[in-house]
Parts: sequence; C-alpha cells; structure tokens
Amino acid sequence: MFTGIIETLGVVRQLEKDGGNLHITIDTDLAGELKIDQSVAHNGVCLTVVSVEADHYTVTAIEETLQKTNLGDLQEGEKVNLERAMVLGSRLDGHIVQGHVDQTGTCTAVEQKDGSWIFSFEYDASTDHPTIEKGSITIDGTSLTVVDSGVNTFKVAIIPYTYDHTRFGNYTVGTVVNLEFDVIGKYVAKLIQNRC
Repeated sequence: MFTGIIETLGVVRQLEKDGGNLHITIDTDLAGELKIDQSVAHNGVCLTVVSVEADHYTVTAIEETLQKTNLGDLQEGEKVNLERAMVLGSRLDGHIVQGHVDQTGTCTAVEQKDGSWIFSFEYDASTDHPTIEKGSITIDGTSLTVVDSGVNTFKVAIIPYTYDHTRFGNYTVGTVVNLEFDVIGKYVAKLIQNRC
C-alpha cells in the first residue's frame, strides 16, 4: 500500500530485456535504505526490489505490466516518480493507493495559472473507471484531487512543489501517464453495475 506522496525522483540507469520481462535499474539516494523483496512504486506501479547496490537497485516488470503502463516506454536517463510502501501507524497524507495501475491516460493540455498549473488528461472511457470532482486520482503514483471531471476526461491542479519534485515538470501535451483510480470509487461503481 502507498499514499501517493512521491518521495523522490529516480533516474533510469539501465534497461535490460529478458524474454517478456524488463529489468529496470534505478539510480536514487533511497537505494541504501532498500532491501530485496521490498515494494517500491515506480510511476505508481508497485514492483519488487530484486537487487540492491549502494546507489542503485533493480526491479523487474513483467510483460502484462509493460503493456498496461508507461514503464515499457522508459528510456535510460529518464526520471521516475518513486515511493516506498507506507508504514503502518504513520499519517496517510495522500489517499489509499495500491500501486496497481488501472490504465494509461494522455495529457491533453497544460495551462499555467498564476503560480500553479492545470493539467488535463483523457483516457479510454470503455474501461468504466469514474472520476468525480474533488475525488482522488493517482497519476504516475502522485496522489491528486480532481478539479474537473468528464466522461473520460479530468483536470488536476498542480502546485509549484509538486511540479518541481515529480514528473509533472516534464509533462507536455501527448505525455502518456499511469492512472490508478480511487479504490473506493471502483468498488462503488462495480456494486452499482452488478445491480443493473
């Protein structure tokens, strides 16, 4: 489980294909605090640490993960949002995030708003994943509040800190992002769908 509060940005050191899998090696100051078998969210995707060195570690993404997320598009040198699993008994500053990406979305607009930014996103509506205004959404692992919601579109407001300390500072129109919809909203939607 995660909170959606990004701890740091890592940098992709190496990408190594192995059949349908991809071994991803990340440079980060967090490496020295990690151990094998721990879960770390990478752009919101929960992956297991398989090896650790002083300044980098490696995780493996399977073919299904590569097909359903933006991890298959990673390039060496690219920045990645990182969050370690939450610690029970500490504050839940974001919202409940599982690290199970539902689908990808695409940035459709970036608007500067007097010191902050409004980012617009679009996603495949056939998946029936709902957003609601003032509801939670996770974009590349970042816990955010929806400020405008459509059938398959939504907007989020980004403060300077988030812009500077996550991948949002690199997003442009056309950027593909990982989306994890609010788990409570997904259960409610499924219950209503099953009653119809």
